[in-house]
Amino acid sequence: MFTLGWGMTNSITGIFSEDETDNDTLEGQLNSILNSKAINSVFQPVVSLADASVVGYEALSRGPQGSLLERPDILFEAAEKFNKLWEVELLCRMSALERAKYMPPEKMLFLNVDPKVINDQRFQKGLTREILDKYHIDPTNIIFEITEKTSVDDYRSFRRVLDNYTSQGYKIAIDDTGSGYSGLRMLAETRPQYIKMDMQLVRNIDKDNLKQALIKAFYDFAVSTNMKIIAEGIETTSELHTLIDIGIHYGQGYLLQKPMSQFLELRPDVKEMIRNKNELKKKEALYTVVTMPVGEIARTDDACTPKTTGAQIIELFSSNPSMRGIPVVENGKPVGLLMKDKFLGNLATQYGIAIYMNRPINLLMDQEPLVVDYNMPLEQVSKLAITRADDTLYDYIIVTKNGRYFGVTTVRRLLEKTTQLEISKAKHSNPLSGLPGNILIEEKIKQAIDSNANYSVLYFDLDNFKPFNDIYGFDNGDKILSMTAKIIRQQLELFFPESSFIGHIGGDDFIAVVSSHEVEQLCQSIIDIFDMKIRDFYSDKHLKDGYIIAKNRHGVEERYPIMSISIAVVTNKGRGFSNAAELGELAGLVKKLCKLTWNSCYKIRHTSEEILIG
Repeated sequence: MFTLGWGMTNSITGIFSEDETDNDTLEGQLNSILNSKAINSVFQPVVSLADASVVGYEALSRGPQGSLLERPDILFEAAEKFNKLWEVELLCRMSALERAKYMPPEKMLFLNVDPKVINDQRFQKGLTREILDKYHIDPTNIIFEITEKTSVDDYRSFRRVLDNYTSQGYKIAIDDTGSGYSGLRMLAETRPQYIKMDMQLVRNIDKDNLKQALIKAFYDFAVSTNMKIIAEGIETTSELHTLIDIGIHYGQGYLLQKPMSQFLELRPDVKEMIRNKNELKKKEALYTVVTMPVGEIARTDDACTPKTTGAQIIELFSSNPSMRGIPVVENGKPVGLLMKDKFLGNLATQYGIAIYMNRPINLLMDQEPLVVDYNMPLEQVSKLAITRADDTLYDYIIVTKNGRYFGVTTVRRLLEKTTQLEISKAKHSNPLSGLPGNILIEEKIKQAIDSNANYSVLYFDLDNFKPFNDIYGFDNGDKILSMTAKIIRQQLELFFPESSFIGHIGGDDFIAVVSSHEVEQLCQSIIDIFDMKIRDFYSDKHLKDGYIIAKNRHGVEERYPIMSISIAVVTNKGRGFSNAAELGELAGLVKKLCKLTWNSCYKIRHTSEEILIG
């Protein structure tokens, strides 16, 4: 059925009475709506949570403004009571399709349909290609959103009807998944292209670990079955951020935009909110527990003041069952913390209610909670958290930014994010060196290119590594790779402790990114240490000769000098690179010039120069 999305799913019976006069009035208004086609169609955007683009609009309907049947839940209950459900459904559908001619091209239109209606012969005749052609609508842009109002008794027949529509290009979405009849069997039997998660699963998902686990499970299911998830009812920034972190594809809700009569794009501030969170999510791929700021896992919980009474606190906890504590803030600065279990424990004591219910909670709050700055790394926060006394070990951690209250995080969240970072690091790291692999390297280079800061990219390559492997064995070759990684990492930490990155491309190739154009001393230091330490891996005879003899790729024996290291450097001095491919192409040319020298060397190319130096 067509609904307005006001969050009112329960039947409204108060307006229907036993008085036949009242019922006659309602029936008269309903007939008037049908005769005059007085249905108002509004449209709520379905938004990509990856790039903030509007991918489509859900058509929602309401009765005439100011009438008894303005609210959609009452309108459709009246339609069912007076056996006009089909007529109302058809009027809503046709009104939406007529308005859809003003919809931006290539956008999808979500039409709510009750299962018993879509199986009706009149529906199959009432939404033909001719009607869509009349309004210039492509069937591939129509999504039938199957609501949970009624159950499906014959899934085989229902599936056959849906197959008929999907073969013509229409798509299927299951609405309110997780509530009512929209359960797992509905998903299994209908195999929709879109799964719309019920708003009750989205509400306060940032504070509810069970809901997060459920949505993550649905997300994994959707990925493995090539379905897309749409989260309904997004109302807070924290809910939005949590859904983006999980990876949910699309979203709807009042935070993004309310239903409107026009087909509107998102406001610039909403677009920026989504894009900033996605940029932060990409940045997190490069974070470790040592570099990730705790503020980026904090949620912006509401706070109370020291003068808030115990009775008001009880009301807050009652209206937010998932809330385990409340930060206490005065003049923008945190002054305390009130945890739910301790507060209720005090109320449970003799005379507790009489003493505390009407008094300010500064009598009960912890006046020395753990307060940390937004930019404090997770590792440091974790150490502070676990050194707390046993009775405060699991209390909220308050986060400030520029000295003012920002939000809270929990020990559970700290552990989850720390574990996630460690797993991500292991997943995307080279198993030999433990350094970030190609995925993280590509992301780091992209970040450098997209930034306005100075940077240099250093490409390291070991010369004559393969012949060494052939003579001394792979075990010794692996030791050299580990040694090289250690040398580069240590020198980066020495010269650029706050602004460097090192990755292992594979084999004997490494890459580093530093936030500076002045890397000559860094390169020379790496070369000096490498040339000294590499001698430990050769026999005295080979060191005396200055070469080893090994077969080349053609099977012919050849002399190869003692291993050396080449460092090809490109910088954005003068102008930036447009993409990673352009940077890589220039780095490849510089590397070839390095290879012309038969000992360790570095060469630097600034984009503003036509010659190489070094």
